Amino acid sequence: MSNRTHRTLDEWLELQQSVHPQSIDLGLARITKVARALGVDKARCPVITVGGTNGKGSVVAHSDALLRAMGFSTGVFTSPHLVRYNERICVNGAQVSDEDLVHAFDRIEAARGDTTLTYFEFSALAALLIFADRRVDVAVLEVGLGGRLDAVNMIDADVAVVTSIGLDHRDWLGDTLEGIGREKAGIFRAGRPAVLGTREMPDSVLDAIAEIGARKVVAEEAFSWAVHPQGWDYRGLEVTLEGLPPSALAGAIQYRNAATAIAAVESLGTGRPITAQAVSAALRDVRLPGRFHVVPGPVEWILDVCHNEPAAKVFAAHLAARPCSGRTLAVVGILGDKDIPAIGRVLHPLIDHWILCSNAEPRGISAEELARRLALGNASVELASSAQAGFEAARARAVPGDRVVACGGFHMVGSALEWLRIY
Repeated sequence: MSNRTHRTLDEWLELQQSVHPQSIDLGLARITKVARALGVDKARCPVITVGGTNGKGSVVAHSDALLRAMGFSTGVFTSPHLVRYNERICVNGAQVSDEDLVHAFDRIEAARGDTTLTYFEFSALAALLIFADRRVDVAVLEVGLGGRLDAVNMIDADVAVVTSIGLDHRDWLGDTLEGIGREKAGIFRAGRPAVLGTREMPDSVLDAIAEIGARKVVAEEAFSWAVHPQGWDYRGLEVTLEGLPPSALAGAIQYRNAATAIAAVESLGTGRPITAQAVSAALRDVRLPGRFHVVPGPVEWILDVCHNEPAAKVFAAHLAARPCSGRTLAVVGILGDKDIPAIGRVLHPLIDHWILCSNAEPRGISAEELARRLALGNASVELASSAQAGFEAARARAVPGDRVVACGGFHMVGSALEWLRIY
């Protein structure tokens, strides 16, 4: 035990990969037991929990930016990370330090006894410990997978958001939208706001709200937005805001995500007014790498984590709406448990040349297997041994006026950010 406090962050993360026999093990019993021993099984501050298939990260980022613009201190927990593990836990917009994480892991290790925890459960507990230590005013927690059995659902959310429902993580959540919706609706609580980022929800989500007795707050019903040449307007539960600037996050989908975040903060009832000044500041300041992330230059690079069909459709719409005088080259790597054929069908009409990358991660597949599953027919395709090799190939092929898109998952965007040296 004496060596425990001498582990580095890298050593801790390596250990956490092997403590529990499964990398994903949905359920709340183990983490709740350890959280109780640590004294963080109950929230110390108001909590917004954000779930859904796509749009979670953007809604979390907008919510955080707005709360900070209103003068609150915030703790934000997200996953996965792009480059550094520290991205997962932020206080007041800043990633926590290695020392903060190591100290939290020391305490978790001492408290867990013979209870095993997954890598994700360690991170969720570390976030709750750090937020308690820092005494943040509001915590914003992003669901990792599903909702009902996800580690963050151990905490009763004051406001729970479900952004969208699509087919993803079928191995754990099932093959139907109704089943996936039921799992994601598990974050709602009786008598508390249940914010939906779209009206296009499976019946199971609305049924869950009615069964548990949550307060339904639905996009385009309880709150709405309108875009016009002078900006955009938000009409919420009680607040009306006009002439707002666009979000600093690219893409038309961000009007919906920003409005959903404002509705979540409005539903929280902080006691402070939500002003156009605060919202405008938040919209200008919000940051979220890897979501239609444009890197300008003679050859434009666009990075996006899209790794399921609904996200690919949003990404494709944004690509189609963005003029390009040259060709579009795609550097793509997708994990083997994703719906690769569907992603390929969506992106295929927009791509002039494909560079498919092998991925050595546990759920990764070879470039050859990726090509087989994408079934791109007569498309122009080349294979790369790694993401980095793919980026090198794209740089060699692209000429001014072309653009390169790097997409298919967090591992691809994280690798691109490092390779481009912009992170």
